[in-house]
Amino acid sequence: MAKPASRNSGRSGGSSVFTGVLIGLFIGAVLAVGVALWVTGNNPFKSKPAEPASAQPAAAPVAPATPDTAPSFDFYKVLPGDTPGELPSKPEAAVETPLYYLQAGAFQSPQDADNLKAQLALLGVEAVIQTSDLGDKGIFHRVRVGPIRTMDEVDRTRSLLTQNNIPATLVKEVPPTQETP
Repeated sequence: MAKPASRNSGRSGGSSVFTGVLIGLFIGAVLAVGVALWVTGNNPFKSKPAEPASAQPAAAPVAPATPDTAPSFDFYKVLPGDTPGELPSKPEAAVETPLYYLQAGAFQSPQDADNLKAQLALLGVEAVIQTSDLGDKGIFHRVRVGPIRTMDEVDRTRSLLTQNNIPATLVKEVPPTQETP
């Protein structure tokens, strides 16, 4: 019986793919170098025109250049303060402005808190629901508006809520101060 003829007769399977990849990499590298030279404006094949010898001025004797002396720093003179052992003064503590919240309600049912939040959203007031566990009393869902930075804004928001029959309680929160090392 005769052997069936192979389709790949005379060539190896993977070498044509490998050859194609190498040719592609070589062409890509040549194009990348060409684009880089074109973008930067450098042309290594362009020769610079030589200036005629008559146009050059007569060479004057050049004095040897003296190097500039490096500035001398004294560590303790660079630091603020006159005496080496003096500690720098502490910066003034930034006065933390308190943040104000208007609490529109506290509910044990999350649906009631969501309903009040939706009612506030219809008024154009953004509210947040805070859930907290109060131990024996159970879980409460607070509906708060804020944080508000100024008392004028607190008064405007409170009057808007009062006009729409939503009682609000002012809650003041002072941010904790951070210690600096």
